[in-house]
Amino acid sequence: MLPRPPPARSMHDPTRTITTLRSDAVELPDLRILVTPQKSPPIEAALGVAPLVLGTSGECDVIIPDSRVSRRHCQLRFSPRGVVLTDLGSKNGTFINDVLIVEGFLTPGAIASLGGVPLTVRVGGAPVVVPLSTSASFGEALGGSVPMRALFARLERAAATSETILLLGESGTGKEVLARAIHAASPRSGGPFVVFDCSAVAPNLIEAELFGYTKGAFTGAQSARAGLLEEASGGTLFLDEIGELPLDLQPKLLRALEARQVRRIGAAAYTSFDARVVAATHRDLQGRVASGAFREDLYYRLAVVETVVPPLRERKEDIPLLVERFLAAQVPARSLADLPPNALELLRGHHWPGNVRELRNTVARLMLFPHLAEEAIVKVAPRPADMGVGQFVALPLREARDMVVEQFERTYIAMKLRESGGNVARAAASMGVSRQLVHRLMERYGIRSKG
Repeated sequence: MLPRPPPARSMHDPTRTITTLRSDAVELPDLRILVTPQKSPPIEAALGVAPLVLGTSGECDVIIPDSRVSRRHCQLRFSPRGVVLTDLGSKNGTFINDVLIVEGFLTPGAIASLGGVPLTVRVGGAPVVVPLSTSASFGEALGGSVPMRALFARLERAAATSETILLLGESGTGKEVLARAIHAASPRSGGPFVVFDCSAVAPNLIEAELFGYTKGAFTGAQSARAGLLEEASGGTLFLDEIGELPLDLQPKLLRALEARQVRRIGAAAYTSFDARVVAATHRDLQGRVASGAFREDLYYRLAVVETVVPPLRERKEDIPLLVERFLAAQVPARSLADLPPNALELLRGHHWPGNVRELRNTVARLMLFPHLAEEAIVKVAPRPADMGVGQFVALPLREARDMVVEQFERTYIAMKLRESGGNVARAAASMGVSRQLVHRLMERYGIRSKG
């Protein structure tokens, strides 16, 4: 439900209003965030429907190159009462007018500090009108929150065209669900919907999968085969995790998308195809372009329509709607009334690093272990005796497997960190993996180092 507007706009603090104009649009003040690092130029960013995460990590919306700032230092977002500044567990703290805060309102003229780095908010020009979908769903994707309805409105409009769409967002946010919805809402809905996960196929096989091959083109090619670009003709090809596409294949994909033609491996001639491409990734593609890991021309060819899928922690008002959907899919079907006492409040309070996928698995876990509601939500793995296969037979194979792997990884990483005294580098060495991977897994599962 959209927030109710106050009776009058404050002339002194225009950040205190989010005015609903119609059921299909919302008006936001034009706000600019200014951050002033110590040894680099000032950084300015616009605050829109989606919250802004600030920090030194390349995955943040605003990257601040200052050692006093944490990887994910803080978040700025609109609320019906104003702009909310939330500390995300930073090392050096977040302050408003020299007062240490966990969460507080940031008004124009107030000076915030991110570990000593100044941050201010200023009002730009006229208010911005953001279109909203009149529906709380788009295909199988659900969301009645303002960020999701803004996303749905953008995708509804884009789906009616044949333009390439790039979906950006964290793992588990439902990018494939949205891609299927785009296909279903498009003039190509009667054609095939073909999925290719660039991260799930060995690099030396990707070219054959995408472009096809002729008989005898290589050892094992006993007959000719069309590639997925051809198979998707008349429909949509969903390229998941496009950020993992090998660099040497990127110009070939670019040429195919530009010319609408492919040349199978071993063939002399090109074959035309007519497939709409929707791509998705959890990677920071602009950052990969800057580092040379992804071609700039391919990025711009894919990002004709670029959208960011908000993580679940930025739209927690959608949790009851999603939980209701997941409960109805149980066998037998369940409802919100079947949840353990206070479960919905616990679900709203969780950070959800694994997003909608984690919520779905958590709901399944709640039904399996209703007597361990709090542990199921905060992701404490059940005792080994509780993890017999019989406990998971009510779930589809993929969901059951995801739950087991998730529980193992969480317990394993926590044990390794305890053994290493909280030293991530030592834990990574004992696990035989990179420190970056351990950091990613810790962030996914909400694990904090004690060191």
